[in-house]
Amino acid sequence: MKKFGILALSIGMLTVGTVNAAEIVREVTSETSGQATGGMSGMMAGSVGGPIGAVIGAGLGALFGGSGQKALGASERIYLVRTDSGELKEYRSPNYVFAEGDKVVIYGNRPRPYGWTPETAEAFAYNGAN
Repeated sequence: MKKFGILALSIGMLTVGTVNAAEIVREVTSETSGQATGGMSGMMAGSVGGPIGAVIGAGLGALFGGSGQKALGASERIYLVRTDSGELKEYRSPNYVFAEGDKVVIYGNRPRPYGWTPETAEAFAYNGAN
């Protein structure tokens, strides 16, 4: 019985680290950081008018902060990824640029190029540049 427990633990530890390939479905954009910054600035400016002014200022600031970020072309890259189980999930990728159909490895909460491991990370170019 003791040997069975050791065998089960060994197999379990080996399967935990396995990573399977996923595929990029499409790229979408997000303006959440602009909305957050605009909302906070609007709340501070609107607080001159009291609590109601702060709420209205925050709403308007979030609206204009997100549209301002989009107008500047500073939107964040988010990729819709089909995992090996067939699920569609959204992942942010500040360091790597992918095209539709690219195979990726999900490491933590970020997509990485197919074949990427922590040991070989330096061999992969950031942001699509060599």
